[in-house]
Amino acid sequence: MNSNSMLMQTIDASIQKKLDLFDHFKLRYIFRAIMACMFLALGTAVAFAIAIKGEEIAPGLGKILYSFMFSWALVMIVYMNAELGTSNMMYLTVGVYQKRLKVIKALKILGLCIFFNLVGGVLVGFLLAQTGAFQGLPADSYLFESIAGKLDKGTVQIVIEGVFANIVVNTAVLISMRMKDDAGKVITIVFVIFIFAFLGYEHVIANFPAFSLAYFASGGMEAFTVSAVTHNLFFALIGNYIGGGLVMGLGYAWANNAATSYLD
Repeated sequence: MNSNSMLMQTIDASIQKKLDLFDHFKLRYIFRAIMACMFLALGTAVAFAIAIKGEEIAPGLGKILYSFMFSWALVMIVYMNAELGTSNMMYLTVGVYQKRLKVIKALKILGLCIFFNLVGGVLVGFLLAQTGAFQGLPADSYLFESIAGKLDKGTVQIVIEGVFANIVVNTAVLISMRMKDDAGKVITIVFVIFIFAFLGYEHVIANFPAFSLAYFASGGMEAFTVSAVTHNLFFALIGNYIGGGLVMGLGYAWANNAATSYLD
């Protein structure tokens, strides 16, 4: 690694904090993973609630409002130091590339993080489905139609969209690392995440609370089958790792491992 790369130094520090947390305070790591999906669930819920109202005003407005409001979920995750599986794909891949941890340990950390992201997503999605905003929604509401559309996507589409989703998410994380002003960080995260939310890309962790909210609010959508949900989550996970772990993590670690930093 080029010692002059401030970005890579910041990533290094983040990797070390995650390793220390996992090695010495595993319950706290689990708590942070659950909290990450609580913030995602809240961002998803308010985004869908506002989108539903927007569609009543003008067709197409709901998608714009959804994308803008969903973006605030990552703001909460970043500022509350929660553990998100898709950003850890980048961090842990960099750690393996730098020989700071072995592949098996990286997989253990990532697996634990994603599992408790799932626990948080299902639990909070269920609880939010019991709140007033999601009671008595019609079958053609923006929430149900959006989730049904996700479950109807083909394998190749899910993988490609998963790649771009995690490129966007980790771009937002990396750019925010390089900004010193909090207002600038927030604006950056919101408008970068807007890209993947508006384009409807597939983010496996974000789908945990989104699928759970729609399922419990609908009382069991017809589109929800074990095969459809498993298909989406599995191939979104693969795409997310390619985008976040290989393109952003391995790619930038390699690009900065040179005599002249690629970014600085």
